[in-house]
Amino acid sequence: MQRLYDFLRHHPTWVDAFWAVVLLGVSGLSAVNLDGVPGRHGTIPLVMAVSVVLCAVVALRRRFPEPMLLLALLTGLAQLVLDVETTVADFAMLVITYTVAAVGVRWASRLALAVSLCAATVAQIRWPDPHSSFAGQIAIAVFQTVPFALAWVLGDSMRTRRAYFAQLEERAARLEKEREAQAKVAVAAERARIARELHDVVAHNVSVMVVQADGAAYVMDAAPDQARKALETISSTGRQALAEMRRLLGVLRTGEHQETGEYVPQPDVEQIDDLVEQCRSSGLPVDFKVEGTPRPLPTGVELTAYRIVQEALTNTRKHGGPNAGASVRLVYFDDGLGLLVEDDGKGAPHELYEEGGADGQGHGLIGMRERVGMVGGTLDAGPRPGGGFRISALLPLKPAH
Repeated sequence: MQRLYDFLRHHPTWVDAFWAVVLLGVSGLSAVNLDGVPGRHGTIPLVMAVSVVLCAVVALRRRFPEPMLLLALLTGLAQLVLDVETTVADFAMLVITYTVAAVGVRWASRLALAVSLCAATVAQIRWPDPHSSFAGQIAIAVFQTVPFALAWVLGDSMRTRRAYFAQLEERAARLEKEREAQAKVAVAAERARIARELHDVVAHNVSVMVVQADGAAYVMDAAPDQARKALETISSTGRQALAEMRRLLGVLRTGEHQETGEYVPQPDVEQIDDLVEQCRSSGLPVDFKVEGTPRPLPTGVELTAYRIVQEALTNTRKHGGPNAGASVRLVYFDDGLGLLVEDDGKGAPHELYEEGGADGQGHGLIGMRERVGMVGGTLDAGPRPGGGFRISALLPLKPAH
């Protein structure tokens, strides 16, 4: 049954042709039975010719709705002119009225409605019933008009229903495209975030490890204790870098990040002190002060503050020169968190930070500005008068929800 249904659904013309043959057979039997009946109009050849044309209208109605409507109207006019009274085949008029109302163009639908409302009256005038009074003939005309009106209304309702479903499908397709676009934007944003995080982790920790390794190699023979301390710093820094990289790369595993959470907590302002100590142990003098009353901060603000300090100190170590020093100020305001990181080294050209980042890969001050912008803050960076570099940021504190 399902195969039959699929065949009929995909071959509607065959279905219409089948019913057209049935209608033609019934019309032929009716014409033969009514031949010679007193009061009947039209010969059998004329009746059969009209029936064949109207049955062709039924067979081709869905492939050529507008031409079939015009053919049906011409056939009806021919019946009036040749005095061929209505037969069973005139049922095709109802069918084509429904069809053009459902799938035809608007002018054809309106033409079908107008003709349908007039057809029964014209037929009653052309072939009046001699046994009915004037009022009876009016009643017959009205009764015969109702099926045509209902056929047109049903077809127009089907047109409206199809248009509604087409609109729903279009809206669903548009929403699906919007969801795909939003998903791509989210993926791009997540990749950018991971790139920033990896840059900060690798640039800072690897920089510390390189400096410590160079120092350990230099004092290996003269001061083995100092070399051992440098190797311990390299070990702890490497472990920290691996832990943070596992956390970041875990986000890329499907579903794991959402199910098990992050591998290690994200850095916060409390770890800035450890970051400063790490820089001091690598040979960079850092003066660190906290002003105001420390209090819990939004996670995004804490991570942003940590990464800004980390990036600034990494750049100082890379570009500040051998005798550079740095200072870090963390200020708690009523409505924000202030950061001030300065160094007195020779620094790198400001254009290098803006165009390509401190590492030449596009993650210097650009990455800082992106982080600050994500939390609604402001960032000011540039060379200091007299030498060195200065980075100042203000991060607003949003109430926790």
